[in-house]
Amino acid sequence: MVKFLWPLAMATLVASMHAAAQTPEPQTALTLRAALALAMQAHPGLAAARYETEAQDGLVMQASARPNPTLSFERVGRSSSNAGSAEGDGEKTWQLSQPLELGGKRAARVAAAERGRDVAGAALEAQRLELHADVVTAFYEVLVAQERLRLAQDGSELAQRATQAASKRVIAGKVSPVDETKARLAEANVRLEQSSAASALASARHRLAAHWLQPAAAGDGTATAGFERAEGDIGVLPEPPSAAAMASWRAQSPALMTARLEVERRKAVSKLELANRAPDLTVSLGSKRMADPSRSQTVVGLSLPLPLFDRNQGNVLAAQRQADKAGAELAAAAMRLESELAQSVQELRAARLALDMLRNDILPAAQQASEAARKGFEYGKHNFIDVLDAQRTLLQARAQYLSALSDGHRAAAAIERILGHTAPNNEH
Repeated sequence: MVKFLWPLAMATLVASMHAAAQTPEPQTALTLRAALALAMQAHPGLAAARYETEAQDGLVMQASARPNPTLSFERVGRSSSNAGSAEGDGEKTWQLSQPLELGGKRAARVAAAERGRDVAGAALEAQRLELHADVVTAFYEVLVAQERLRLAQDGSELAQRATQAASKRVIAGKVSPVDETKARLAEANVRLEQSSAASALASARHRLAAHWLQPAAAGDGTATAGFERAEGDIGVLPEPPSAAAMASWRAQSPALMTARLEVERRKAVSKLELANRAPDLTVSLGSKRMADPSRSQTVVGLSLPLPLFDRNQGNVLAAQRQADKAGAELAAAAMRLESELAQSVQELRAARLALDMLRNDILPAAQQASEAARKGFEYGKHNFIDVLDAQRTLLQARAQYLSALSDGHRAAAAIERILGHTAPNNEH
């Protein structure tokens, strides 16, 4: 047993080493293009879809094969008194039989297999687009998490300066020590938010790397992200699709192509079951050698089943209903995707509008208010409550800014998945 398993084990090891050599490691600074390339090459779900398309090629090849002939031999009778003579061997019959498919079975079978291959190809494309959207979403989640950590660090520095200002005014006897306590408490809360942002960034990096890294064989079983940071322009959101793209998405959407081709495959299977109602004709040709070696006969035969009881009526009915089911599933998928597209477009537009307001009005005003409150407190014009309120307003505005960016990029990725990059201006 070992000598049979050893070559298999070595082949598996070589294949795994070859796969590892073919997968490049992420660089220190990871771009969206590099992340997509890594995921498209190493994601097991996409590899499974590729294998399915190759398997369907084999089914098409098998469907085109014709039935094999049958060779039969029959020996009848033997004389016990003349067992040693040629006459005592009895009759021998050699016969070759060839089934002939009628009713267009082979053409219908090949057509059904080809439609199955088309469905597998469409499923591969849909899986690729799904993976593309997932990687884009995860990548921008990393960018948002990086920005959130940076803003948390800035907020920590801002809170630290406020604490120092409060401490100086307490020493000077201008404010109560309670204000310094409030300042230190606010600084501790900001540091807690910074720690939470760092943890969220680590989780986002692991979620992104999980699209191309396999779980570790030892330890805690988690994959380690092979990059230190993600590089990209987080502040730029794609534009919503144009009216022309919205009008033509039904005819071009890869997300619906699998359902459309499944309808065609079910129709082809229905035609195959209809063709299977016709019985197959079997033609036989052989030679029969009599007990006398000098005498032989040619044997010709025809065989045709009589479809009296089984006319394949059950399979025909089932295939027709399956075709109707596929049509209903296509309509349901179209309704669902149309709703998802409209919702994603609305979310993208809302995110772009929110970003414009935050960038142009809210964030500059909150920043100015925070600086004015801090300086006013240092000069004794404001109390510390005003400083805390201004800081809280600034942090909330920054959080809204990052939330709008995250929602916008998620909506844009969903639009790309549904439309299949039909409009280049909509792509990340």
